[in-house]
Amino acid sequence: MVQLTKIYTRGGDKGETSLGNGARVTKTCPRIDAIGHVDELNASIGLCALYVTNHYQNDLKRIQNDLFDLGGDLCIPDDCKKKQLKMIHKQVDWLEQEMDRQNEHLPPLTSFILPGGSTASSHLHLARCIARRAERAVILLSEKEAVSKDVIAYLNRLSDYLFVLCRTLNDKGSQDVLWVPGKNQEA
Repeated sequence: MVQLTKIYTRGGDKGETSLGNGARVTKTCPRIDAIGHVDELNASIGLCALYVTNHYQNDLKRIQNDLFDLGGDLCIPDDCKKKQLKMIHKQVDWLEQEMDRQNEHLPPLTSFILPGGSTASSHLHLARCIARRAERAVILLSEKEAVSKDVIAYLNRLSDYLFVLCRTLNDKGSQDVLWVPGKNQEA
């Protein structure tokens, strides 16, 4: 368990920070950038949780915990012997099972969906976009250093899950805002 008695350390005042294995890196390195995007995603999901019912609020809290696991996985390079926390495929499987459960009650899509609908869905669409950005940052990191395949799979599946949850919270798709190609070109 982590125990923090002092929040500031002054260790980052020169633009560097420590990884979980103690290595010092610049705050602009791809690993720290990816961790930062995951942190922003987690914060956005915390905001989303304010607008959903208890069941989905619990699901979003579970996802927030998974994202901390994911950050823990990212903060120690895969080639380090000290690596203790890794994402596991079971966390990806849970997202898939939840999407399958929700999809049973959703009509098939006949058009792309514009972000919006309910307040909860609008916030979740933004979180979905942040999830995609975090995924791109992790993939960029993986092109230079080893990254767990379950980290990438989780972020990919999470954006899909958030999309499905948006539709669920848009009154099972009835409040989805559909894209009408060329709609404003007629005048």
